[in-house]
Amino acid sequence: MDRILDAIGLSPETGRSRGERIALSLYFSGLAVAVTALVIYGAYFGLITALILRALFFSLVASAGLAAIGFTRDQPWMRAIFYMLALIVLVPGFHIRESYMDIVMRGAMSTPPDLWIFVGLMAALFTLVRNTVGWPLVVMMAAALAYAWFGYLIPGQYGHSGYDLRRLTSTLMLSTEGVYGVPMGVAVEYIFLFSLLGGLLMKIGTGEVFVDIARGLTGRTRGGPGLSAALSSTLLGTINGSAVANVVTTGTFTIPLMKRSGYSATLAGAIEAAASSAGQILPPVMGAAAFLMAEIIGVPYPQIALAALIPGLLYVLALMIAVWLEAGRLGLERDSDAGWELLRETLIRRGYLLLPLIALIVLMFAGYTPTRAAVLCLVAGLVVSIFRAETRIGPLGLVQVCKETLVSVMPIVAAVAAAGVVIGVLNLTGLGLMLSGLILDLGGESIWVILLLTAVVSFILGMGLPTSAAYLLLAVLIAPALTQLGLPAISAHMFIFYFGLVSAITPPVALAAYAAASISGAEANATAVQAIRLGFVKLLVPFLFVTMPGLLMIGTGIQIALSVVLATVALSSLTVAFAGWFLRPLGGAERGAMVASSLLVLWPTAITATDPVTLAARLIGLAGLALIFRRTMASRPLETRG
Repeated sequence: MDRILDAIGLSPETGRSRGERIALSLYFSGLAVAVTALVIYGAYFGLITALILRALFFSLVASAGLAAIGFTRDQPWMRAIFYMLALIVLVPGFHIRESYMDIVMRGAMSTPPDLWIFVGLMAALFTLVRNTVGWPLVVMMAAALAYAWFGYLIPGQYGHSGYDLRRLTSTLMLSTEGVYGVPMGVAVEYIFLFSLLGGLLMKIGTGEVFVDIARGLTGRTRGGPGLSAALSSTLLGTINGSAVANVVTTGTFTIPLMKRSGYSATLAGAIEAAASSAGQILPPVMGAAAFLMAEIIGVPYPQIALAALIPGLLYVLALMIAVWLEAGRLGLERDSDAGWELLRETLIRRGYLLLPLIALIVLMFAGYTPTRAAVLCLVAGLVVSIFRAETRIGPLGLVQVCKETLVSVMPIVAAVAAAGVVIGVLNLTGLGLMLSGLILDLGGESIWVILLLTAVVSFILGMGLPTSAAYLLLAVLIAPALTQLGLPAISAHMFIFYFGLVSAITPPVALAAYAAASISGAEANATAVQAIRLGFVKLLVPFLFVTMPGLLMIGTGIQIALSVVLATVALSSLTVAFAGWFLRPLGGAERGAMVASSLLVLWPTAITATDPVTLAARLIGLAGLALIFRRTMASRPLETRG
């Protein structure tokens, strides 16, 4: 992606002729504006048929991506191939638009011209995915197509009669079951639109407002720069949804600030990585998976956002506690340039830049569809930007926002198109249901064994794929096995979603941690290990979705409140135990007792269970934590008392 960004920068240092640079600049800018207009029109008026909208959207995005990638190639013949593919990939979108009624009348049965167009589409898609996402998804696509074609060679229940090119063309290109399936619909209806909104808000300065609000709230606290980094990255993530993008956006400011205040390079990078990954689990964007989840489960988006809120806030709370404890353990100073005065000045002078986000939340809970609310908030963002010269954005600035949005969503669009191919083949052959059955067979009757197997599979898939693609495949392959066990659909999908994205901070991939390490100058794997310690909640909370569904707003008010209280107490205590410090250093026995007591509070039975063992375990756990914290408070150094 860095090479794509360099390409659309069109620097003379690339060695390309002036004519080629101008031509590509105009082509990319024109497609970016065209995609934006298409998405906004479809989102607000909804007058474009789903298949046509998705096909046109993918063709335009893929063409822009292939052209930009081609520009980065040094060999003229290689650039020519990419430019040719950029033109070829336009054909399917406009072919479907012009032939839509004919396709409907023949029941999406493919014709000879369709076959050639499908082959060109696959060639362009494989090339785009390889250069924007990487080899793992390319291999999965190739394996899926090979399985569809050569399935007749496989004996037993996993074999099938085989599907030829005509059937694959009909399913994967001429219907909403393949490339232009639900994932692509979510990309065009939600992902691009909300990325555009986030890009516009960043352009007018809302991101800087978040950073200064965070510094104002936490700056006067011990270790304020770390808390500011955690909070600002979290706030920025709510409109970004990308852990790596968050790191490179806020980390260039927060990591040097943390290092100057006394945090080690490793710890500074870990805090930034753990905080930046919070945006993937906090509404409204959540790495775009919230919109995918709403479509797949069939519930309104606000319900998904509401269900994700408490687990996301628990993660942020545990992270903030961990950062505060680290500051205390290291004896770090406060941020002398921050505090309430900065907060007051920020809200008075630039607080109006938050109005579009406030309007987004109000409109969605007032009954507006997320897409229409996002369009109205785009307008609101443009309106509030004109109040001050430093936030005003002109026509060229708007074009730049469109181009940056196109670049940011390109890997997601490529990933969902590839995932659409895999999902289409799984549905066509019935393999998806068979794999779910295999997991149930391996797990037997133990829900915890099945959950552990699911977590491992989700983590492995998440290592090589973007969040959206990983979730899509897991939703088809794994979620049915969990729902067959009786888990609510939201619980099952949230479980796989969390384990599909935790690879952002866990080796061997840990892209967010590695990005932070590149800024801090620390060793990458050491940064990832520290990020896991700070962000352990992502590994534990998914299991609580089973025993404490109240965390996902499932159940009565009492059940929800009890789930929140017990989870907050236990996770906060575990955070203290992992830090090894609370007003004073904690001994190994104290930390072990604190971990054991916290796990007793989280006894692995339903929150509604009233059997004596469950009640006794939770009461013993609460009593143990109370005694440990009381002992710690009583034995803390004199200078920390009063």
